[in-house]
Amino acid sequence: MFPDAPTERGVKHIEELIDAKKNGFEAYVLFVVQMEGVDYLIPNDETHKAFGDALREAKSQGVTVLAIDCKVTPDSLTANKPVKVKL
Repeated sequence: MFPDAPTERGVKHIEELIDAKKNGFEAYVLFVVQMEGVDYLIPNDETHKAFGDALREAKSQGVTVLAIDCKVTPDSLTANKPVKVKL
């Protein structure tokens, strides 16, 4: 679940991506999950519903929402596999 704390800045960035998409640009949100074995990512509406609402609106406006997990070692963080995003 994301975010773990309210993020007004995150909402602002998503709104900017919606505007970019409306102006003809490609727009993406990519969540980098810093662990393996995650089945899916969902917005944490309990922590910050406005973020979840903004993310769902972005998706409905054509912003691509992606997530990827990572292989983590003491010395590295490597992008690994796509993670399903449930909105």
